[in-house]
Amino acid sequence: MLSLRRGTVTGIGERNEGLVRLEVDGRACIAYPRLTGPVALGDEVLVNVQALELELGSGGFDVLYANLTRGLDLQADEGAHVMKLPYTPLQFARTHAEEGADLPASLEGMPVVATSLHSQLVPACAALAGESIAYVQLAGGALPVSYSDAVRTLKQRGLLELTIGVDACFDGDVDCVNAYSALLAARDRGAGVVVCGIGPGVIGTGTRLGHGGMAAAHAIHAAHMLDGQPVLALRLSERDARERHLGLSHHSEAVLDVSGDGCRVAWPRGCPIEHAVRERADAVDVSDWTEACADLPLSHMGRGPDDDPWFFAAAFAAGRLAKSLLT
Repeated sequence: MLSLRRGTVTGIGERNEGLVRLEVDGRACIAYPRLTGPVALGDEVLVNVQALELELGSGGFDVLYANLTRGLDLQADEGAHVMKLPYTPLQFARTHAEEGADLPASLEGMPVVATSLHSQLVPACAALAGESIAYVQLAGGALPVSYSDAVRTLKQRGLLELTIGVDACFDGDVDCVNAYSALLAARDRGAGVVVCGIGPGVIGTGTRLGHGGMAAAHAIHAAHMLDGQPVLALRLSERDARERHLGLSHHSEAVLDVSGDGCRVAWPRGCPIEHAVRERADAVDVSDWTEACADLPLSHMGRGPDDDPWFFAAAFAAGRLAKSLLT
């Protein structure tokens, strides 16, 4: 069941491209204006309150569901006819990059960094500085690309040129139907390398395969089948309080189990964590990762680079390994 309530916009905190942070009756809320239309003080709105009231990891806010004052009778994107979230109460049409495009048949060796967490995106892109980088967002975390502050920062710093929302994900520079066509669309639009993974947050059930991090396996398979060069960013930690994520996370283990030999694995040289995967991994020099990531937003489960350095260094290693594969 949807948990909706009616309210009034009582504050506008921050307006970003594709995302507005506001208050509804004094309670924190976010809105996606490209989906629900513009929002202003005094608007009568409906908000989805379920995640916050269940105390889930939704960021501590409600989500604007509909603007009853100025969000009705909105028109679909011109020429759009492919639906996002089809046959749900939120279905809407968006143009997709595949439409009318003659996409290449192969990635022709293009490196693809597969991540299982959104917090790996920034260090991976920092290692790829100077290249034409595309970010392909898969389902498994937040669906709107516009929700990510990290993506906004990377684009502002010139570390990210193109964003693509895949499947249910939307609000990228372009959207695509699946990971295969998204990788080819990135290649077609001039990307030299792709970082492919989920948006902020992660769906998780505490089970071996029931988590959003498995999106990395989809990215690896798509890149491998399209003659790309997939590189897995390992999820490493010395500080995670949960045993299943301490050392090499069970998320990474599950991705490796189903990916077989279909990808390269980057291991940050000097990392003290012991795991058998080191035997098959490429040891990568990450001695300069803190300098390369200086002034970039690094955060994972409330921990920063000083709290859990090998988490960020491992993602940086994946980006550096991918860069070494460029020809």
